[in-house]
Amino acid sequence: MEEINFLNNYKYNNKMDIFWNIRRFYEQTGTNKTFIHCENVAKCAAKFSYHDNKGLQIACLLHDVSAFIPTKKRLEVSEKLGINILPEEREVPLLLHQKISSYIAKQCFNITDEKVLDSIECHTTLRENFTELDLILFLADKIAWDQEGTPPYLKELLSALNKSMESAASVYINYLLNDSQLKVVHPWLNAANNQLSNDI
Repeated sequence: MEEINFLNNYKYNNKMDIFWNIRRFYEQTGTNKTFIHCENVAKCAAKFSYHDNKGLQIACLLHDVSAFIPTKKRLEVSEKLGINILPEEREVPLLLHQKISSYIAKQCFNITDEKVLDSIECHTTLRENFTELDLILFLADKIAWDQEGTPPYLKELLSALNKSMESAASVYINYLLNDSQLKVVHPWLNAANNQLSNDI
């Protein structure tokens, strides 16, 4: 498979820093539009207070690094990479991109910080017992979304953010769960929602 071969043969340039290598990866995979989205997410995330700015920036820039793999191939790619696949992800393979991105961050960019890897792995769905980094990336990705126009939930989310990040996350998840076009409810999303409901 072409995508698997690319990942297996990818060469990280140790003479250059990680940010140069990340940009080059997006250029090589023809996903510059996704890189721009990731840069916007990083700019948004920088407005949050977090102790490890470099780790936060890396998580933001790599969260959608698997975008070059077509949705129709994500299930097969995940199987070949040995990624654990949930039934809901088999039904909607689009959801697998967060796990594949985490895999790429570890294997191609030598990321060993589990907090960074975990935040990438749950940036779409969040998860139970989420960390501060998980929450920041989750919210920044929703604020600086990759679609045209203004997110329909943005005004309410930003208002809730004045109270707490947890309240803002709850706004987005409730919006998603009330969306009639939602095909499946990912168990991580459901678990995060239950935790938020109890904590807020």
